[in-house]
Amino acid sequence: MKLLLTSGGVTNASIRDALVDLLGKPVERSRALAVPTAQWGHPMCGPVGARDFLLDRTPPTMTGLGWASVGMLELTALASIDPGRWVPWVTEADVLLVDGGEATYLAHWVRESGLEALLPELTDTVWVGVSAGSMVLTPRIGELFVEWRPEDGDATLGVVDFSIFPHVGLFPDNTMEAATQWAAGLGNPAYALDEESAVLVDGDRVEVVSEGEWRHFA
Repeated sequence: MKLLLTSGGVTNASIRDALVDLLGKPVERSRALAVPTAQWGHPMCGPVGARDFLLDRTPPTMTGLGWASVGMLELTALASIDPGRWVPWVTEADVLLVDGGEATYLAHWVRESGLEALLPELTDTVWVGVSAGSMVLTPRIGELFVEWRPEDGDATLGVVDFSIFPHVGLFPDNTMEAATQWAAGLGNPAYALDEESAVLVDGDRVEVVSEGEWRHFA
């Protein structure tokens, strides 16, 4: 699987160029599935946020980028559906657009739905995450970001070996100083990203794509 781990989505030309590079073809010829599941696990999110993600009107940063088609994949429903129905939906998509919310809740449903077991087969699929949709692929998110079942800890899927601190400069508490303190307690590498930054992962290739502010914590 190829990864474009963003803080705020495809917010500038550099991130869009990186997306097209990973897809290997134009956005307009690519089929997308949108995953809003993380919204349900965060106390600040809900139906309005999920609607806005799926409509993605102004400015478009995910589902509104001009895809050939966009469908919705709700992970909480998949465990009750025969895999013979939903697995082809995923394998035939070019990109998964994974929204933000609560990353440990999202990790839970990636596992429970059966999607986690399918990920190794999706070698040509691009995963584009926003916020928690990016953080879910990291080893852990840090206690600072846990809003769901805090007794279960902050571990996520560990697809990559680094953590992500999103939304630098967007919210009052999301400062680079706060990110530095957060990273010091992780025990693994990390990136702090503003809304104009993303981390691209394609095999052994890991690089930051940015028109804004970011920092790597080794």
